[in-house]
Amino acid sequence: MNLDLLLRSEIQKAVTAVFDQSVDNLQIQPTNAEFEGSHTLVCFPLTKVSRKGPEETAKLVGEYLLQNSGIVRQYNVVKGFLNLSLSDSVWVEVLHSIASNPNYGQLPDNGQEIMIEYSSPNTNKPLHLGHLRNNFLGYSVSEIYKANGYKVHKVQIINDRGIHICKSMAAWKLFGHGETPQSSGIKGDHLVGKYYVIFDKTYKSQIAELMANGLSEEEAGKQAPIIQLASEMLRLWEQKDAETIALWKTMNGWVYEGFGATYKRMGVDFEKLYYESDTYLLGKEIVMHGLEKGIFFKKEDGSVWVDLTSDGLDQKVLLRADGTSVYMTQDIGTAILRFKDFPRISGQVYTVGNEQEYHFKVLFLILSKLGYDWAKRCFHLSYGMVDLPTGKMKSREGTVVDADDLMQEMHEEAEKQTRELGKLEGVSEEDAQKLFEMIGMGALKFFLLKVDPKKRMLFDPNESIQLQGFTGPFIQYTHARIKAILRKAESLNIQVNASDLKGITSLEPAEREGLSLISAFENKLKDAAKDYSPSILANYAFEVAKAYNQFYQSIPIFNEENQAKLKFRIAFSYAVANVIKRSMKLLGIEVPERM
Repeated sequence: MNLDLLLRSEIQKAVTAVFDQSVDNLQIQPTNAEFEGSHTLVCFPLTKVSRKGPEETAKLVGEYLLQNSGIVRQYNVVKGFLNLSLSDSVWVEVLHSIASNPNYGQLPDNGQEIMIEYSSPNTNKPLHLGHLRNNFLGYSVSEIYKANGYKVHKVQIINDRGIHICKSMAAWKLFGHGETPQSSGIKGDHLVGKYYVIFDKTYKSQIAELMANGLSEEEAGKQAPIIQLASEMLRLWEQKDAETIALWKTMNGWVYEGFGATYKRMGVDFEKLYYESDTYLLGKEIVMHGLEKGIFFKKEDGSVWVDLTSDGLDQKVLLRADGTSVYMTQDIGTAILRFKDFPRISGQVYTVGNEQEYHFKVLFLILSKLGYDWAKRCFHLSYGMVDLPTGKMKSREGTVVDADDLMQEMHEEAEKQTRELGKLEGVSEEDAQKLFEMIGMGALKFFLLKVDPKKRMLFDPNESIQLQGFTGPFIQYTHARIKAILRKAESLNIQVNASDLKGITSLEPAEREGLSLISAFENKLKDAAKDYSPSILANYAFEVAKAYNQFYQSIPIFNEENQAKLKFRIAFSYAVANVIKRSMKLLGIEVPERM
């Protein structure tokens, strides 16, 4: 049963009957919470066919539906808005349709493909809190697009070359004394990150010393021995110097092994990995072609630029004077390579923080100037930074919140709270640890995804783990509660068949509210995809869980003597559990059977 189609059909019949004219485009939206009803017809556009005021138009349509259609129980008019309360028989049919559809929440294959990039770390440091928001956001948007019928290609570009990589390499060469993950017992990405911090401290110390000897800060920054070593290593790398390449491969290998463990715990995956070291040469080649065609220009020092001043932007360097690449060069090559690798994709989505908004505006404009029509199908999924109560994170200074450490802390906090509740009787230690991980990661993911991606946010670990309030554990607990109800029904041998639902003639307000919410699931999926916003689903899952808890508190399920109503409530609980589980899965969050 498609409730939207049914409602549109009945309203179209009403408009035709009342005003003797048909209408195709009806504006139907969810009713605002302060008014009674589930669906609202916006009647202002109908005044063209009614030739009456919007309020009178709404009353005429509402009265016709009430008298002639079996789907409307009552209505109310607020100015030009017709708020409709549907008949209980309609909601019973809605439950039957949802409960009998094993693929509810999965829209049909639409034949389209889309590519979504996320994570895209540098190989000079471990992943941190900001990367967690990036990964959870990109993964969830990918899953949401899959649910909307797309074939999704999850990719990342690994920034495995450049001066920042050479900084860690230079510090290790000077101070590492052969240290490895095996010899130190330090996870590979953490070990390389350690030397990135050492580089920064050494660099600052050398600058201070040079300034004390009379150099300006700018000159000291250029002449510091450790930055000169890093710059020389970058030059040697681009010349494919064997020793430099060997060190680069070794240290990157440490990082990849570390990243792999972190991604596994995050629960994210990728179809294809792109490496800047592979794509920057293609970017350089394309830039040189653009130079030949007059799209770009060369300055006296030999650097290559693009002039975007006529587009309201500025000039942007594409190749440095020494011929080395910049990020833009690599991104040009990567974008072109991806459309060659996946020619059927309808677009590329870049999940990158909002500090890079200008970068992507420039990138898409350059690609358009190069003649690539698909540039208009590229989208920057911009998201706000994550702050902590202690302030902004800085990788160079070693003040980041490490992703591995934070995930472990969430696990430990989930364990602490669960053990304090004393609800682990009969649960093996292995299963208990799985539950703690599920709760901890669910709390972390939900907190980072419940906020609109565009907004900067403050992450509060203590708030995120609470069993009450707008949290992942609250929704997980609601699911576990419903599963307990379903297990009890099974132990009482309560079997629910489709025919059992037909005998219901009246519903409680809490049942109508819950059914109205779960019937909106597929529309929420579409909205979340359209806005690239998992927060829409996170908020939706919370509303569904909250509504079910209100139902649970107001209606004692197993005290019901009417067998038809009892079975209806069991079926309703089953449907709600499935919607919660499906919604949370699209956020990358597991829900427990017991909690």
